[in-house]
Amino acid sequence: MIIGILGIIIGFVLGFYLPINLPLAYSSYMPVAILAAIDSVFGAIRASLENKFDSTIFVTGFLGNAIIAGLLAYIGDKMGVPLYYAAIFTFGFRLFQNFAIIRRLIIEKFSSR
Repeated sequence: MIIGILGIIIGFVLGFYLPINLPLAYSSYMPVAILAAIDSVFGAIRASLENKFDSTIFVTGFLGNAIIAGLLAYIGDKMGVPLYYAAIFTFGFRLFQNFAIIRRLIIEKFSSR
């Protein structure tokens, strides 16, 4: 748990102080990949609260979801079809679903005390 929090803090500090500029051509791919990565993080939090967390599943899901979402946006861009909407809908839905389950698990945990 402490390693995860430390990683988040280091990520914020590096993101704040390192000037990283992406080319405009990638502007439609990155938000979809980031949404997929955030979905994986919420899934990991949920699995941790359910005592089912597996770091291998998290890492492969994190990278796999981000890559598939980015590829979906890229292929759709090349075909002239906004396929990234499918990724946005799917990962957005899963993100809110995981958040609702996390909220319930936390409420149950604190109400049982």
